[in-house]
Amino acid sequence: MRDQLPDFPWDALAPFGVIARQHAGGIIDLSQGTPVDPTPEFIQKAFRDASNSPSYPVTTGTPELRAAIRKWAEDRLGATGDFDVLPLIGSKELVAWLPTILESKKVLIPEIAYPTYHVGAVIAAAQSIPVGVDAHNWPKADLAWLNSPSNPTGRVHSESEIAAAVSWARNNNSILVSDECYLEFDHTAKSFSVLSQTDGDNRNILAVHSLSKRSSMAGYRAAFLVGDSELIARILELRKHAGMMVPLPVQRAMTVALGDDQHVAEQRARYNSRRDVLRLALEEVGFRVEFSNSGLYIWCTRDEDAWTSVEWLAKRGILATPGSFYGQSGERFIRIAMTATDSQINDAVQRLLA
Repeated sequence: MRDQLPDFPWDALAPFGVIARQHAGGIIDLSQGTPVDPTPEFIQKAFRDASNSPSYPVTTGTPELRAAIRKWAEDRLGATGDFDVLPLIGSKELVAWLPTILESKKVLIPEIAYPTYHVGAVIAAAQSIPVGVDAHNWPKADLAWLNSPSNPTGRVHSESEIAAAVSWARNNNSILVSDECYLEFDHTAKSFSVLSQTDGDNRNILAVHSLSKRSSMAGYRAAFLVGDSELIARILELRKHAGMMVPLPVQRAMTVALGDDQHVAEQRARYNSRRDVLRLALEEVGFRVEFSNSGLYIWCTRDEDAWTSVEWLAKRGILATPGSFYGQSGERFIRIAMTATDSQINDAVQRLLA
């Protein structure tokens, strides 16, 4: 039998949301990374134009979407050699169910990590083992998660760190899955895909990507896998039996979104501008920012219990996430999301400095 699922962490944050809502200016919710900027109109149009969709969609993806993913993987990720692609209903769903699909027994997760890595192992009745960045020290396991840029810290793995993880997978005949959903949002560091470090040998290597943040499409549940053709064939075979087909209008929207980089550059500039403004204010009131080189978050501390920092912010109408949600190593940190409007970020700055 599997272990009991952990409590949903954001339930514990709810009382601080009540405090924040009592602020005269209302709550500024910086606790969850849910996009607030509009989905670009050309993506919405592709979705609308495909809304007459009476037939079942193809599990493996339309030829047009598969071609778009493949081209993007080659151009953006540096993917070479033999690899396949597969559209997904959201990256969170993949993270939660992949250990079950692969029948994993032992899963390595980052020691500071998105909670769903652990939850996926629990659902699969697998052992979940937190590990540091250095893959030279990793124990043997069936499956390991790599996450760069990191949620929550914004840390970016170096090429050598990613290459060491690939070597670990080779030496142990283990599966390495790289969650790269924040790859498009570099700021002060350059991100590398795991697929750029395989020398075209993609056996046992998968990369997970999402359009939720890249293209403000979180509500579409649009994501995809790239990597080992045999592994993807195994996953596809189960998917064909179990469903989990990406709706055709979403597939059409994904296709056009992957063909355009301009809207991504504009969104990246928004997030980085918000980060710069808010970081200065946080440092002014005593927070020390660590990493936060990429992605959508500021990872910071005042060298106090995370909940103390959360309460201090909540009294100013700002809701942040305690780092303890992401593992014991985060117990004195908080995560602040840039997924708020420019006016809300500016308002948060004023509240901090008041």
